[in-house]
Amino acid sequence: MLKEIKTNDAPAAIGPYSQAVAVGNFLFASGQIPVDPASGNVPDGIEAQAEQSCKNVGAILKANGMDYSNVVKTTCFLADMGDFAKFNEVYAKYFNGSVKPARSCVAVKAIPKGVLCEVEVLAVKD
Repeated sequence: MLKEIKTNDAPAAIGPYSQAVAVGNFLFASGQIPVDPASGNVPDGIEAQAEQSCKNVGAILKANGMDYSNVVKTTCFLADMGDFAKFNEVYAKYFNGSVKPARSCVAVKAIPKGVLCEVEVLAVKD
């Protein structure tokens, strides 16, 4: 059975989709862009944006009783592959368990709201 996961601690969906959907032990989260859910603002710079995107992912995980250690796969989108190293520094602070999630990281032409990064996750409860 599908269960919509919603939290005010991450940005609301800006289209016809859910923040995340739980199916059994799996959580499929929509990509999280660096919008501060309290203010609606986007911080400047790739480090601050990566930080906010990862925090938003964490809020969605928490809303389903999970944390970063439950993440098995991430897909990361960058507006500029030149930001890859700086993005990785921030990403590594959050996805730092003994088993790192599988990951794809690609540069894309544009990300909603003109942000520099987006992080999408698939997580599973043990």
